[in-house]
Amino acid sequence: MKVDFWQLSRDPVEKVVALIAARVMDAGERLLVVSASPEQRQTISRELWKAGPDSFLANGEAGAVGSENQPILLSETLDAPNTASHVIFADGEYREQSGFERVFLLFDDNTVEAARGIWRGLDGTDDLERAFFRQDGGKWVKVA
Repeated sequence: MKVDFWQLSRDPVEKVVALIAARVMDAGERLLVVSASPEQRQTISRELWKAGPDSFLANGEAGAVGSENQPILLSETLDAPNTASHVIFADGEYREQSGFERVFLLFDDNTVEAARGIWRGLDGTDDLERAFFRQDGGKWVKVA
């Protein structure tokens, strides 16, 4: 499993989720976006839908009719009826999980200390690869 840590600075969380979601969809995978905040999930959903007529990112809320068919599912829990292989923790809160190929933890200045603790806590975990990304200007750069 891969765990990617993305430190937000310039772009808001919904823009970063849309960027990652587009890459996941291009790879033919499904995505679960987790946030405890209904307002944040709604903001992310709007951002995914408004990408444009040729590039909108279809998504839905967990628990809604047909949620198992959504390529991108937004939820407050790790339950993924859409059989997502990738998960984004959009609210900066890492959750213990299994069954995902790749995990993205998005964090900002308010949650940087918690992210550092999680990074250290995952050190030495078998079959786990960690990466750390930070924005440099408008580009995302892998720094660790």
